[in-house]
Amino acid sequence: MKIIIAGAGEIGYHLAKLLSMEAHDIYVIDLNSQRLNHMNTHLDVFTKKGDAASIEVLKEVGIGEADLLVAVTEFQNTNLTIAGIGKKLGVKKTIARIANTEYLKTKEINFSDVGIDYMISPEELAANEIEILIKETAFNDKFEFEKGALSVLGAKLSQDSPILGLTVQEIKEKYKFEFIVIAVKHENSNDIVIPRGNTVFEENDQVYFSIPRESIGKINLLVDKTIVGVKDVMIIGGGRIGQKIANRFCSKNLRVKMIEQDREKCFDLSDSLKNTLVVNGDGRDIELLEEESLDTMDAFVAVSGSSETNIMTSLVAKSKGVKKTIALVENMNYMDISQNIGVDTLINKKVLAASAIFRHVRKGKVLALANLHNVEAEVLEFFVRRHSAITENKIKDLELPENIVLGGVVRQGVAHMTTGDFTIQPGDRAIVLCLPEAIPQVEKLFNS
Repeated sequence: MKIIIAGAGEIGYHLAKLLSMEAHDIYVIDLNSQRLNHMNTHLDVFTKKGDAASIEVLKEVGIGEADLLVAVTEFQNTNLTIAGIGKKLGVKKTIARIANTEYLKTKEINFSDVGIDYMISPEELAANEIEILIKETAFNDKFEFEKGALSVLGAKLSQDSPILGLTVQEIKEKYKFEFIVIAVKHENSNDIVIPRGNTVFEENDQVYFSIPRESIGKINLLVDKTIVGVKDVMIIGGGRIGQKIANRFCSKNLRVKMIEQDREKCFDLSDSLKNTLVVNGDGRDIELLEEESLDTMDAFVAVSGSSETNIMTSLVAKSKGVKKTIALVENMNYMDISQNIGVDTLINKKVLAASAIFRHVRKGKVLALANLHNVEAEVLEFFVRRHSAITENKIKDLELPENIVLGGVVRQGVAHMTTGDFTIQPGDRAIVLCLPEAIPQVEKLFNS
């Protein structure tokens, strides 16, 4: 595919990095020479210095022959303009990064009429992820597919986990509810293990399970963690993400306390967040956190503008006995260290945005894509088409590559675990975990 990225910031860079690994022709446009030089040094992409909203610049990079134009500059209106112009100049598909989430919800305007096929909001994606994670306090990763009919959950095994020393086959025999172990990452290892029947679980393993809705309440038995009902949440930071999640939590009758350093912003937050207690103060002030009853909180969400503040305050919360800690980080280099330092989950809105965009370049009909935290692997949801190779035989007879795992299918709204005798049918929504090198093989299986 020929893909043009407008904007060489962190979202543009991360997206270009993902795409350049897969033999796409990537063109990146930006006015910042330093950013473009960094891309040229580290990635196999073509760069063009210029204004991506310029018709001439877009023509110079061959917009008329491009398959996808992704506008991810820091400015919403610029992105909308670039996408609209690009569509008029002949690009097949356009995606624009936005800040105003009203555009995602309105039915009054069809944005495709003005050349914008898809819009993404990094802040909305981050808020969605935080909301999902708060539901499952026993796990540090969760992705829902088909409105929760099937989920992928990740957890770190403690020394008290009852499955330590057992094999995958042994736990399947011991626990009589439906689940599939789809990935294991051992402590101090950068490599993911695609589990087989003889894979043994070890202390501090990061394990990912694929689970139907009916098994959600039972899966904590394997990780020996109690599911804690979340009632009290403390949020550090009253920016767009903080406001979004406060509104969502209050709508679910959670008790929310927000710490914000900017005094003027606190007045605005108090007016707009009707059921949230807003406290003016520095989230790094441990005495303040203690005065605001940090030790009674069920969950702690740090989404200030400082990655370091978010990490450190989350560690303080963990030391005070808070069960669930989530920190927003801007530096993508932090993403691999969350469980190692003690924070349950680190979230980077730019990685989420790049991943959301990435599914549009996948072959086959990809309905959703999730990147597991700390793991070089993808979980993809495919719509199974007629005459796809994946439908030709029972799973045990398909000779699937060793570096992929089928995590189940959703058929007419009901989740099914994909055991050896199961046959995938056209119309199914199939969940697949695969390592990067296996992606072309997976796409071939789901192409008709």
